[in-house]
Amino acid sequence: METTNLMNLDADQCKVMISKNNNVVVDVWAEWCGPCKALSPTLEEFAVNNPDVTVIKLNADDNPDFCSENAVRALPSVLYFKNGEYKERLVGNNSLKAFQDLKDKTF
Repeated sequence: METTNLMNLDADQCKVMISKNNNVVVDVWAEWCGPCKALSPTLEEFAVNNPDVTVIKLNADDNPDFCSENAVRALPSVLYFKNGEYKERLVGNNSLKAFQDLKDKTF
């Protein structure tokens, strides 16, 4: 699956995207995290099914300040931002339905 609304960014780029886009989902992950790797195909499918949402993958190990600023305490954490403001999160390897339901509730 190829999609243009799914990006790997660093914290600075991520903050710019959050400020410039209405609906942003940030997947905070790490290379060593098994559940993060398992979540990746679900997140890709979510991005394909929701072209109105900007989906960002952010490596926690490379961006500890972003994690601290957003109280990320467990991985994977998927944060939902609307109009530049944090709204909700899902923690762990969740289903596509869980991502969709929270999107529908939040956006």
